[in-house]
Amino acid sequence: MANQHFLTGTDLLRNSKYNKSTAFTEEERDQFKLRGLLPANVGSMETQLARVLENLRRKESPIEKYIFLSALQDRNERLFYQLIIENFQEAMPLIYTPTVGQACKEFGHIFRTEKGFYVTANDRGRIRKILDNWPHRDIRIIVVTDGERILGLGDLGANGMGIPIGKLGLYCACAGISPEQCLPAMFDVGTNNQELLDDPVYLGIHGKRVAGQAYFDLMDEFVEAATDAFPGVLIQFEDFAAGNAYTHLNKYRDQTLCFNDDIQGTAAVVLSGIYTSTRISNRRFKDLKFTFLGAGSAATGIGMMIAQALMEEGVSEEEAYQRLWFFNSKGLVNSARENLAAHVQPFAHDIPDQSFLDAIKNHQPDILIGATGTPATFTEEMVRLMANIKSRPGIFALSNPTTRAECTAEEAYQWTEGRGIFASGSPFPPVSINGKTYRPGQGNNSYIFPGVGLGMIACEAKTIPDTVFLESAKALSQSVTQGDLDQGSIYPPMDAIRNVSLGIATAVAKYAYRNGLTNRPEPDDVMGDIENMMYDPKY
Repeated sequence: MANQHFLTGTDLLRNSKYNKSTAFTEEERDQFKLRGLLPANVGSMETQLARVLENLRRKESPIEKYIFLSALQDRNERLFYQLIIENFQEAMPLIYTPTVGQACKEFGHIFRTEKGFYVTANDRGRIRKILDNWPHRDIRIIVVTDGERILGLGDLGANGMGIPIGKLGLYCACAGISPEQCLPAMFDVGTNNQELLDDPVYLGIHGKRVAGQAYFDLMDEFVEAATDAFPGVLIQFEDFAAGNAYTHLNKYRDQTLCFNDDIQGTAAVVLSGIYTSTRISNRRFKDLKFTFLGAGSAATGIGMMIAQALMEEGVSEEEAYQRLWFFNSKGLVNSARENLAAHVQPFAHDIPDQSFLDAIKNHQPDILIGATGTPATFTEEMVRLMANIKSRPGIFALSNPTTRAECTAEEAYQWTEGRGIFASGSPFPPVSINGKTYRPGQGNNSYIFPGVGLGMIACEAKTIPDTVFLESAKALSQSVTQGDLDQGSIYPPMDAIRNVSLGIATAVAKYAYRNGLTNRPEPDDVMGDIENMMYDPKY
């Protein structure tokens, strides 16, 4: 137990990083003055995991399980992460989507202990100084949100802290980033959610959102302070409103190591699913067409990455964008529309106004992509029309959490008579249609961002261009086996995610070495180099 000589007795038992509880050996109980403070029987991590799983499964609701796991993380960090690693399929929906959505909505009411760093609108001029209050100095990854667009739930203000906490938990479990190297950050500039402002236990600033230049100046100060306090740190922007999301990404992407997971991570995981879908549909990727419902940061980020991937296959830029039709709350995105946001303008084609159903008939897409945050927006008529147009239509209902999905897996399979290639953002259970069972593919960003983050910090990259995410999409697609495809799934099982992350990290690191994105010399064994730095929580 290196670096523990200064912790003894109850101080050691209350330290989540070093506590092993009943697994302390007889020798350790003497060495660290634990004799009498623990039951007599010396257990193992395996017996502890069995006990924890038994108690976890007694909890009746997902939010109770979320609270239970959060408490476990507070008292025994290594046991928490080992439980996640050994039970990804069961635990992932509890520590992230869909349960994290409810956890964010109720964050102030279920708050137990602080797990992240809060930068507020009141901290202008002193952000660099207060960053020194964080107890760890070797920070490699910061996940930051301002809480304005949490999943499909909207403005949750400081309650959005649940997202960085959850994302960094996935970095540790899925990609082996050490917990001490992760910093969850809440950029608290207020909220326009009146329900939260009226809630006496709301934890954030009780005031309307700071906007305009004052907001952007504060973010400038945060980014400058964070990169000074933690040289080489990767900053992941998460769940910002579309306009601010693109502004931050475009401003900082060439200045520092950063990316936006909603724009680039989502795009990469969806692109990977599209690549893989062609192995079921027997269609060439370069021939595909797409129709989108939703034109926010996630949807347009997906569109831009698809266009880039098409151009990489030899399709002209004009033709690539023509393959992508978008609808938002105001109707078809076309050249007649005024005041379109900059990130939507590339998709405004010279096509007449028409209904969404008519757009499907006229465009005849191979894949229907939903990123609306609004449930049940893929109707039976729409999905059946897709099935009439294509023999193996792609139905990607991506909004999170599950309750916000554009349609359910069961609906997609029933309405396409089992021919649909389905993907969702949050997990759906297997579906049986006509005697065959399908395992719905979960197009969750957790397949992408942990591996990208691991690879970028391992090779000490300077910046992260979009091409890195193209590489990650290819690597993820290559990890899908024929057995996965036979079950109708275009993503690997969640239990394989740690190996998937290692493969993605290796692919993007090799890309960075080849393309001058790092000053670090390439090691002889890139995968081995990365694997050696991965956190192993076992005692």
